[in-house]
Amino acid sequence: MNKPKFRLTYNSPVILTFAAICAVSLILNFITRGLSNSLVFVCYGHASLFDPLTYIRVFTYVFGHANFAHFAGNMTMLLLVGPIAEERYGSWNMCIMIFVTAVAGGILNMLFFSTGIIGASGIVFLLIILSAFTNMKKGEIPITLILIAAIYLGQEIYSGITANDNISHFGHLCGGVSGLAFGTVFYKKKFNP
Repeated sequence: MNKPKFRLTYNSPVILTFAAICAVSLILNFITRGLSNSLVFVCYGHASLFDPLTYIRVFTYVFGHANFAHFAGNMTMLLLVGPIAEERYGSWNMCIMIFVTAVAGGILNMLFFSTGIIGASGIVFLLIILSAFTNMKKGEIPITLILIAAIYLGQEIYSGITANDNISHFGHLCGGVSGLAFGTVFYKKKFNP
């Protein structure tokens, strides 16, 4: 009797590589006692344009996390919805969407906020919204898309106004808006070539 053979597959290269970089940055931050985050993995509000690291941090902040709980929360959602989105939109497009979302969030945070931003929450929100677009058909708007957008974006707008915490609700909102924008672009390309 033949036993079934199983092998591990790198099924979602962009999402898995992203998660691996986040894990390495978390370990590095632990080893350096916070120095690596402060140097490379935090995008500071109102950052100096004369600091060369500002131009690196505007993207690399998405790989840093404040602690293991922050990392675990983001990676759980990233690994849950990310492969679905990557399969639907393709690895190259996923790279572009992650990069654009991260840089847009970093630049807007630097321009309008005095606090720093760290973590992949904006990217997770991008993926959550994109995943709601995956089964769209021509002329239809899934109720799940409306509910996800209303619940997640509504919660972030409300929390951003009322909460007094260290969470970048703006980063979450930026990721959600990016997800809506990219999802709409891909929807139009699919049905209006």
